[in-house]
Amino acid sequence: MQLLAVRVLSCLAVFPLLFFTNAHAFNCPPGAPNICAPATVIEFTVPRLLSVVAPGDAPIILRTTTLITNSWFDAIAPYSENAVGVHSNLGRLPTLGGDFERNVAVMYASRVVLNSLMPQFSGDWDAMLVAVGLDPTNEATDDSPAGVGNRAGAAVVAARESDGMNQLGDEEGSPYFRRPYSDYTGYAPINSAEKLKNPRRWQPDTLSAGNGIFVSQQFVTPQFGNTKPFSYSKVRLRAPKPRKSFAVSRKGGARRPYKAQANEVLEVQANLTDREKLISEFFDDKIGSLGFSTVAASLYHGLSLEQFVQLDYLVNVAAFDTGITIWQNKRRYDSVRPFTAIGFIYGDDELTAWGGPGQGVVDDVKGNQWRPYLQSANHPEYPSASASFCRAHATSNKLYLENVAGLSAEDANDLGFWVPNFLPPQFEVLDKQPGSSVIEPGVVPAEATILGWSTWDDFSDECGISRLWAGVHFFDSIPAGQDIGDPIGAGAYEWVRAHIEGRVN
Repeated sequence: MQLLAVRVLSCLAVFPLLFFTNAHAFNCPPGAPNICAPATVIEFTVPRLLSVVAPGDAPIILRTTTLITNSWFDAIAPYSENAVGVHSNLGRLPTLGGDFERNVAVMYASRVVLNSLMPQFSGDWDAMLVAVGLDPTNEATDDSPAGVGNRAGAAVVAARESDGMNQLGDEEGSPYFRRPYSDYTGYAPINSAEKLKNPRRWQPDTLSAGNGIFVSQQFVTPQFGNTKPFSYSKVRLRAPKPRKSFAVSRKGGARRPYKAQANEVLEVQANLTDREKLISEFFDDKIGSLGFSTVAASLYHGLSLEQFVQLDYLVNVAAFDTGITIWQNKRRYDSVRPFTAIGFIYGDDELTAWGGPGQGVVDDVKGNQWRPYLQSANHPEYPSASASFCRAHATSNKLYLENVAGLSAEDANDLGFWVPNFLPPQFEVLDKQPGSSVIEPGVVPAEATILGWSTWDDFSDECGISRLWAGVHFFDSIPAGQDIGDPIGAGAYEWVRAHIEGRVN
């Protein structure tokens, strides 16, 4: 996510199709951001990635961004004072001054990892290098910047292609008709989209684009919980049991706590303000929210290329490793989503509730037809993944900015500088003009609305509660996710800092 956001700073946006005849110009030309190599990578990666996955497909997006930023970290480690790569140790190499070697190594490392992650776009990854005057046929593995990048990228690929995520689709052993990222663990939902057998458990929703074709959700990458983490050895954190979601009698009746949390969702949805709707949409877009916030902080605090790579890799590791623990907990509890619980409780009864895009609050929506403001994600409800990602993201950002970038605790927690017009206009995400809502275009907001937060803490807290506003989570899922994201974010910081300082075996 953080990786994707760097497109806002692309040096290609400043110098379209800039071909360098002198490779040393890759220190970044005047006016271009000092992170022009990562920016160039993202300028090419974003549209290709989003053509194969949706912005909300967190496991795949997180994997992509984490592995690419991992290759960046390993590629620049040899040019650092003490840093040691995560999957490679390429020694200590001199620089000519500036960021020439780092930029070139980042480009070649990225190409290797991208060819592993999305080989169908191999020609585009070659074009990515050509666009900045580099030779895509350079397969060097020596101590040249290209050789360093190639070796760093290859080390990441070798370590992560078979890390439990089933990237290659080969976990079941067949060499034919492989399905990358398919489940190999045998997960099957208790409930189908058509029939509810157990109101405690997750039910896939039925989706349609309005074209007469209907499809049922599948739990996206249930094996994510089996994936090898970066910053810890095994999943140890367990969320408390979601007792309210399990409060169903032996005869199948909903008990008071089960009804109470469902009614809370209905009440919140019926009283949503325009700002709450916009905030829900904002945090559902992990690129524009989590990603752009780290980029804004990097610019505001004047981080170097090396520092940006370290921070961007850190926040990705924090979210990725948090996701592994969250997914294991999601599978353990396999907990019901609000739309299922509300339909189970109220059936054909008519409710006063939000009636859908542009409908406002109505008093005759049937319980089994009700849907939340945002589409429920394709995985069980508890704990909230978004709440956990945001907390891990905020925690790791603050720790790096204070302890590595050298800011005071107060300045490290500051996010008040991120305001409209801070980033280029084409990437504006905070200035919401009338009718600019994704869910209710032309209706929400009724008046221009500016989003913003004073601190990372505020940002994280509002991200969490926005999942209740969105109607996709019960309240208890939010702190359960945050209580996992916070310690894993802190642990990821300690782990990455050890690599920055060379304190690894």
